[in-house]
Amino acid sequence: MPTPRKNNKPTTPKVGPNDLGKLPPQAPELESAVLGALMIEKDAYATIADLLRPESFYKDQNRLVFEAIRALAAKDQPIDVMTVAEKLKSQGTLAEAGGALYISELSRQVASTAHLRYHAQIVAQKATERELISMAAKIEEQAYDETQDVDELMQMAEAGIFEISQRAQKRDVTQIDPVIEEAFARIRKASKNEGNISGVPSGFHDLDKITSGWQNSDLIIIAARPAMGKTAFVLSMAKNIAVNYGKPVAMFSLEMSNVQLVNRLIMNVCEIEGDKIKNGKMTQAEWSQLEHKINELRGAQIYVDDTPSLSVFELRSKARKLVREHKVELIIIDYLQLMNASGMNFGSREQEISIISRNLKALAKELDIPIIALSQLNRNVESRTGVEGKTPQLSDLRESGAIEQDADMVCFIHRPEYYHLYNDEKTGKDLRGLGQIIVAKHRNGATDSIWLRFRSKFAKFQNEDETFDDDLTPLPTAGNVTISSRMNQTMSPDGATQDNDGVPF
Repeated sequence: MPTPRKNNKPTTPKVGPNDLGKLPPQAPELESAVLGALMIEKDAYATIADLLRPESFYKDQNRLVFEAIRALAAKDQPIDVMTVAEKLKSQGTLAEAGGALYISELSRQVASTAHLRYHAQIVAQKATERELISMAAKIEEQAYDETQDVDELMQMAEAGIFEISQRAQKRDVTQIDPVIEEAFARIRKASKNEGNISGVPSGFHDLDKITSGWQNSDLIIIAARPAMGKTAFVLSMAKNIAVNYGKPVAMFSLEMSNVQLVNRLIMNVCEIEGDKIKNGKMTQAEWSQLEHKINELRGAQIYVDDTPSLSVFELRSKARKLVREHKVELIIIDYLQLMNASGMNFGSREQEISIISRNLKALAKELDIPIIALSQLNRNVESRTGVEGKTPQLSDLRESGAIEQDADMVCFIHRPEYYHLYNDEKTGKDLRGLGQIIVAKHRNGATDSIWLRFRSKFAKFQNEDETFDDDLTPLPTAGNVTISSRMNQTMSPDGATQDNDGVPF
């Protein structure tokens, strides 16, 4: 038998898509399989409803078919070849979708729906990849534009990727047994804690009785008018958490620099007046006190970030890193209205605040730690009279009702003394040097209020039973006497005090 001749002609290599140019990620065969499965089983749509959108389909024909299927499912109508074709016909898109023949071919190509969700997940992944490529191309184009502000471009990029990641995050339905085990384990752990504290303790005993500590995954809003002591309260609490309980805490200060914030913390811990901390004019005894007590702060796991105009997307990436690298158990934001959601377009500031509060709640849930955000109140409080009239209400939250809606807990700080109210007429309580913490909303518990001792010259909150005679002002005996407060004053360059009205403390 003769030996076959070798073909010495050079062979032409097979040409793939990447040799001609990159094609967008796609899976047209699986798109067809998914659509066919949806039309041959009655309840198949519910299986993939959380995974797919019309934009998930690469082929325009398939996108139109899915839109028709989704429209039928929304009205709880049967989904099959006939009803889908009729729906497309009524919408005037049947020919554009490939005609009735294409619809019938989709259903004939599928034998069962056994792998429907798996196929749908691949289709969704390809769509996410296309979105990322599109976002990257947009960023690249603008990066070449020399007129484009780099900071704005970075925030736009972060916001775009954040939106894509939010859509891509899907959780499967979980049978209750493993959830019960997790809940039971947490209950057992809480039972071993002293004082029935299951969350992060604030160090304020009466407040911890109401909250059982700040709970994981909760968004807590602490709101007040300027000069009520918001920053003083959270700094006192951060010191308690980090120094007294040894738990890592992070604070994002959008208004003060990290040095200013630490100076306030030194005032709080060392009990030396702010003016003396700023100018260093202290007695020998005060220097000794500073050097001794400041050791309490050294090594404390308090992490400070003073990025101005922080976006919620920057916060998200920084918070993840803090939890991952430093095991931070609580995050404080001072304050919410100074944040932004750059990179996204809004019709109003109220809509932007709504996005910010919603994302803070999502972040608390994702990291499974409490997030405390300070917030301003509107001026309605100022127009009301009397002890009860000056007490903040949920309707006083500034700029957005979404803050109240998204928060698991809303607390108000109220110091009647600031409004020259020195006695509670109902109880006869002396209100000098006191601050009221009002738990106005508590999704998982009771609402109530407690009193704390406020030492204004040290910007410090303490438990009410810790009394200090040196900080009490004599009760006025006649007339409308104003109790002087340095909480709204700062030092000018020449050493004199100057008003700093409106700065939230």
